[in-house]
Amino acid sequence: MSSLLRLYRGELPLDTAFWTWAVFGGLVVNVSSSVLFLILLTQDQPLWAFVAGYVYSVPYNVIATVGVWRSAGHYDSDPAWATFTRLITLTCMTLLTVT
Repeated sequence: MSSLLRLYRGELPLDTAFWTWAVFGGLVVNVSSSVLFLILLTQDQPLWAFVAGYVYSVPYNVIATVGVWRSAGHYDSDPAWATFTRLITLTCMTLLTVT
């Protein structure tokens, strides 16, 4: 839990926040919640499908996006990389959240 809190606060290095939490963590969380969503829908359990599909992934997406955004604000090397990570994380997490 402390790593997730450090991510949210922007205390992690940008590369860790982006690659570990936004890209890889985001893939795991969003793919698993989507699969669970589809399984529950096929079993005629729409309420639990909604819970599995959104209650679990949306908060993660918000935390990862805020964490990358804040970590990018502390990044001292290449400002283009910081801007890129902010934009790609915001775009992808938004798309994963609404679809």
